[in-house]
Amino acid sequence: QVQLVESGGGLVQAGDSLRLSCAASFSTYGMGWFRQAPGKEREFVAADGWSYGIKLYGDSVKGRFTISRDTAKNTVYLQMNSLKPEDTAVYSCAAQSRRRSDYVRYESYDFWGQGTQVTVSS
Repeated sequence: QVQLVESGGGLVQAGDSLRLSCAASFSTYGMGWFRQAPGKEREFVAADGWSYGIKLYGDSVKGRFTISRDTAKNTVYLQMNSLKPEDTAVYSCAAQSRRRSDYVRYESYDFWGQGTQVTVSS
C-alpha cells in the first residue's frame, strides 16, 4: 500500500504561484494531480506518466501549471503559476500501482493522498 502525503497548499492572491508536493512511501508508476471544488466534479489537472517524457495537463491549466518528478525522492511536484480564483479547490495526488496507458481518468489510479486546500482570492 503506497502512502501519499501532499503539502504546499494555502491561501494566495490571484496571479501568485504555489508549489504542491506529493511524497510517496515508495516508487510508483504514473502519478497525477486532481482537484475538486465545492459543488463540482473531480477534475484532472496533470500527470507524469511512467514512461519518460509523458506529461499531460488539463485544458484549464495548460501553460500555467507544470508537473515534475524527483524519482530519487519518490516525490511529484505541481508548480502552479498565474493562479486564478477558479483554481480554488482541494488538490489530491494519485499514483498508479502498475504500468497503464491512461493517466487522465481518476479510475486509473490506485492510491490517493488526503488532499491539500488551495484557495486563490481575487
